[in-house]
Amino acid sequence: MAVPSSAVVLREVSVRYEDKTVLGPLDLDITSSDRWVVLGPNGSGKTTLIKVLSLYRYPTTGTVRVLDQTWGATDVRELRQRIGLASSSLRDQFRSDISGLDIVMAARYAALETWWHQYSDADRDAALACLTRVGAPELADRKFHTMSSGEQQRVQLARTLMGNPGLLLLDEPTAGLDLVGREQLVSTLASVASDAQTPATVLVTHHTDEIPPGFTHGLLLRDGEVMASGPIDQVLTADSLSECFGLRLELENRDGRWLSWASS
Repeated sequence: MAVPSSAVVLREVSVRYEDKTVLGPLDLDITSSDRWVVLGPNGSGKTTLIKVLSLYRYPTTGTVRVLDQTWGATDVRELRQRIGLASSSLRDQFRSDISGLDIVMAARYAALETWWHQYSDADRDAALACLTRVGAPELADRKFHTMSSGEQQRVQLARTLMGNPGLLLLDEPTAGLDLVGREQLVSTLASVASDAQTPATVLVTHHTDEIPPGFTHGLLLRDGEVMASGPIDQVLTADSLSECFGLRLELENRDGRWLSWASS
């Protein structure tokens, strides 16, 4: 059996804004077959971590290696083309009348528009295959502003799969979705996670019930500090979750889904 390669290696990474440390110091190792979930309350450093992993926020201290490249000693513009990113901040940058297919296809060059690069028929076919993989081929010709929130999230998820990425970063992909939209997207994420061809994946969420089945590791953050990190069955406990969120919580794994609620 092949040994999984390294997708992410962080050593003593911290991020400060002015005099406040918002993340770290943090050590993190993610292999190519890992599916990580990052949990924590608002302001815990989750989005900052995604910015570091996606190479949009240089750390104040420490070293960042992504896909065997060290940040500071590589061309991040090219390296970003190997990272699939979905986030609300990225969603807000898409032109309102851009098509679903063009959003996905532009990820080939980590771009927001297709007019900056040339694309082949093979690129178009690959983009449509990514939309099909997430159950949304009908969104190829739809304009982004005509899509529901759930449909926009599916297009973003398809975009992360474009161009043979080595790392997927999903920053609160179910935020703002209704119950049906959330459950449909969680099911799609579970399918993507179970595919051996899917690269290392990092999912950020506030809610345990949004963790898709098949995720292997967990990272709990509070006030930028690591509360727990490791295999998900060891990290996700009622005690660790309660400490992380500052509220006594109960936790149950039911049919692969993690359910949590305040203890009475």
